[in-house]
Amino acid sequence: MGLRFIFMLTRDDRTVPEAASHLETALELGVRHIGFKDIGLPVEDLKALNARIKAKGATSYLEVVSLDRDSETASARAAVDIGVDVLLGGTRVTDVLPILKGTKIEYFPFPGQITGHPSVLEGSIEEIAASARALVGHDGVHGLDLLAYRSPLPDIPAMIAAVCEAAGKPVIVAGSIADRERIAAVQNAGAAGFTIGTAALDGAYPAEGTALATQLAAIVRDVADLNGHLSPFGKKSLDRAFGSFEDTWSPRIAGQINNMQIKLAKFAGAFTWHFHETEDELFLVHRGRLLMKFRDREEILEEGEFIVVPHGIEHCPVALTETCEVVLLEPGTTVNTGTASNERRVDKLAEV
Repeated sequence: MGLRFIFMLTRDDRTVPEAASHLETALELGVRHIGFKDIGLPVEDLKALNARIKAKGATSYLEVVSLDRDSETASARAAVDIGVDVLLGGTRVTDVLPILKGTKIEYFPFPGQITGHPSVLEGSIEEIAASARALVGHDGVHGLDLLAYRSPLPDIPAMIAAVCEAAGKPVIVAGSIADRERIAAVQNAGAAGFTIGTAALDGAYPAEGTALATQLAAIVRDVADLNGHLSPFGKKSLDRAFGSFEDTWSPRIAGQINNMQIKLAKFAGAFTWHFHETEDELFLVHRGRLLMKFRDREEILEEGEFIVVPHGIEHCPVALTETCEVVLLEPGTTVNTGTASNERRVDKLAEV
């Protein structure tokens, strides 16, 4: 699983009044992890947010910002009442765990000393890492919510890395992440995910515009890039590809899907009778007409038609037009002549 982006419907540690409309924007863009705070909106509104998140197949998060025992336990009960998937934050693990017991809620408390509002992370790297180590020792703690960029420490990536190593469980990094460089630093330090709220809502993330949809699209794009989830491939034109070569019975590799290759070939006249011991083949006629001979019958393929030839089945393709352009889909190990060996065998294919 790649780095997880959690969009927080919050500003200054409060769920924003426009959370419902912002949620729809995020869901439309395919954001799959969405959270809110336990203050800022009535609990019934938070329930509605959670229901909508879950209805769209996304994961919901509630982050606690309470500073005293009573309000923190009240927030944990609210998380149970609302039915979120993940409870982020809080520091009173021994008070919260009994409340979450028997639920499916994952729990990610804050390591280190948390003070103020908005929250600030205090302590040295060693102290925060020690706190992380102690917290994950509790049954029912699934990971940590690290307010890394709310710390005055000079080397935040080093602190994140130390906490990740100490925890041995997923670490979500929160607080003042507002550009690709910090997201990359979070990933390189070994964190499982990060939150962004205010930066996107205020139009502060580097993007082509300040509208929320533009902001979120830029974040999602950058995360996809860092996770290696952007495709390097563009569309290809079959007409242009077939027009780039003249040889017949000499397939060209046009693309690959896992261990399957997309090949383009021009047929002229008849090929040789053969079969493939382990590879199935698909023949799709792009231009022209193709006759596929089998030992028990013959099939004529017009443009836009295809046929699958299973492995072990003898066959002989014949072009019924002067040239027949055929798209092949078959394993990369497939040799064009199969078990036959003659002058038409091609072992090393060119690409197109």
